Amino acid sequence: MNKTIFDAVNPKITSLGYEIVDIEERSEYGQKIITVFVDKVPDGISLDDCESLHYAIEPIMDEIDPTGGKPYVLEISSPGLDRPFKTARDFERNYGKEVEVKLYAPLKGVKVYEGVLTERTDGYVTISSDGKEIRIEANRIALVRPLVKFG
Repeated sequence: MNKTIFDAVNPKITSLGYEIVDIEERSEYGQKIITVFVDKVPDGISLDDCESLHYAIEPIMDEIDPTGGKPYVLEISSPGLDRPFKTARDFERNYGKEVEVKLYAPLKGVKVYEGVLTERTDGYVTISSDGKEIRIEANRIALVRPLVKFG
């Protein structure tokens, strides 16, 4: 996450009742794209929210000139239903909910675990699956995200 952009736009975004989830910078076809992912708990965000936030922070972005005078595209986006947890607050909001835990390498022959998130510390994540507690060391975890089921 770009700290300069975060520090500049976060006060405005939080004053409007939203929170920054992530800031992503990428290039596509030679053009710089800066995407600010925002959320509003518990309601989520709409397309209208994204549009109003875009207009609210665009002047701030122009003032800080994050690309050193080069053109860029500013996007405001929802983080999506299955976005990976990045902050302690993400985990706190999801205790008691079903999650998917993907590992860098298999643990006991399994690389993806699904279960109910019961605990998270700096050292490990614990989920409950089929009546069993599974404790996974944090350094083994590639990502944790909500388990989204369709149908």
